[in-house]
Amino acid sequence: MGAHGPIPKRSEERRRRNKDDGPELIQAPSGQPEGLPDLPEPSAQWDPIATDWYMSLRESGQAAFYEPSDWAVARYAAELMSRVLDCSERGPNGQLVAALNSVMSSLLTTEGDRRRARMELERKKPDGPKLASVSPLDSYRDIAGG
Repeated sequence: MGAHGPIPKRSEERRRRNKDDGPELIQAPSGQPEGLPDLPEPSAQWDPIATDWYMSLRESGQAAFYEPSDWAVARYAAELMSRVLDCSERGPNGQLVAALNSVMSSLLTTEGDRRRARMELERKKPDGPKLASVSPLDSYRDIAGG
């Protein structure tokens, strides 16, 4: 797991690039990685939120770095999450929630966790409309003498 403290900025958001920040930054593509092993299906007894979380890991870029033991930890976290969510009479236990957050952090499931571990997932570029060229504005400026 990475350092404690404030979440570092993404590499493209940083102003200073001359300072050595420690370990080398690892960049990986976002989205479902290729070649995932055959993974166990979620338990039918899990809470739907825990099932959604477990299934989302398969589609996340950090899953490319997961080993079989990491998937076992993910199943454990989903089981624990399901038990925390099903505590209807007493409400969730604070210690269980803290333990669950720790396990989820060790799997680098949030962007903050990944940044602290010096890992960034490359964001997909939007396929929206492209901005117009500024060359016509430069031509008008030249004509106006500015």
